[in-house]
Amino acid sequence: MATLSVKPGQRYTLPDWRTHFDLIATNAERQRLASHQIRQEGRVLRNETNNQTKWDEYDNRTRLLERIEVVNRAKETLDKCLTDIDTEIYALTQMKEEAERALQAKNLQLDVAIENLTLRESRRDIDVVKDPVEEELHKEVEVIDATTKDLQQKVSEAFEQLCLLQEARQQLNFAHRGKTEAVEIDRTCVSLNINSPNISYKVNPTRVPIGTLTPEEWDQITQYNKDRAEAEMKAASDLREAMALTIAQTENELEAQRVATEFAFRKRLHEVEQALDELRWQEKNTLEEIAEMEEDIRRLEDDIRAKVVNLKLAHTRLETRTYRSNTELCRDQAQHGLTDEVHQLEGTIACLNQKLAQLQDALDALYKHLDRIQANIVYKLNSLTLDNKCMDVRRKLTIPAEKFVPEVDTFNRTTNRTLSPLKCRQLELA
Repeated sequence: MATLSVKPGQRYTLPDWRTHFDLIATNAERQRLASHQIRQEGRVLRNETNNQTKWDEYDNRTRLLERIEVVNRAKETLDKCLTDIDTEIYALTQMKEEAERALQAKNLQLDVAIENLTLRESRRDIDVVKDPVEEELHKEVEVIDATTKDLQQKVSEAFEQLCLLQEARQQLNFAHRGKTEAVEIDRTCVSLNINSPNISYKVNPTRVPIGTLTPEEWDQITQYNKDRAEAEMKAASDLREAMALTIAQTENELEAQRVATEFAFRKRLHEVEQALDELRWQEKNTLEEIAEMEEDIRRLEDDIRAKVVNLKLAHTRLETRTYRSNTELCRDQAQHGLTDEVHQLEGTIACLNQKLAQLQDALDALYKHLDRIQANIVYKLNSLTLDNKCMDVRRKLTIPAEKFVPEVDTFNRTTNRTLSPLKCRQLELA
């Protein structure tokens, strides 16, 4: 007689089933209600905090803009004072020096410019570029030649007042530079927003730095600098008897060109240093990538060797099973599984070998590019050293000959201020 199979286990009654269903539905309703309430509260909180944050940021941005305006007005006052005091210094300097010394100075400037051009001819490979520095040096040579012809008269001395003017100018320049930096810092702060890449938490940002002044003290110091400069300029104007317009123009042109040339040098040095830093960063990352690539190649080769052992095992099992006798020699599930394993392992080994070849090609490319990077580092080090040598030579224009001591060794063309011992060694090897 046939028997009816019954699924084993506990069986529930229909009321239990309905109660369980109602309980799930009720709990779901209650959970959704609680979730909805929390979401609404979260939205209210977000709106309130977002509005508060936006208004706070707007208010502080406005305060920064107002402060920039105040500092700019003070800076413009100092700009005028600096311009006036430069005029007085220029006039007194021309009266102080005689024409022969002025001509001698021009010869020195010409020698320095030519020496700079000669030094920069030692740049190598891609660094031999016609950059703004070279253009400014050629222009400097032209300006020196022109001003030397125009320089014709003597000047008298006004040394003491010139020192006072220089001191006042230095104080003005220091204040002007501080205000310029303050304006740039505040402008940077204004330009920052929540999407700026360089914002981060800072340690104790609300601290009051030592030496912080009140706005009243700041105004007093600014006014004091202006008053003192005007007093010194008035005293200097009383000393001046005559001014040769031609001499004033030539000196102004030479000074402007010197500043322009040295500015071009500093800018170029900065560009080369940035390029050198970038190349070193690329070299470091490339070396790290090469190390990781070699490690990956080693691991991949280990994996291939392991897969080969597995393939040998599967081959051996298949070969061994061929010796089964009589009716036992059948294509069972084990036979199919081993066959599939062989095919799978052969495909895996082929894929791994292909990837290994790709990795080795990539490693070769990395080594070739590393050679290019390292060669360019040597070129940049050479250019950096040459331009630093040029800047050191240009110190002759601002330092008296008896006090001038070269800071860069002429033979090795290295400087402790710019190059580390490792860089020096690299240059010597190059």
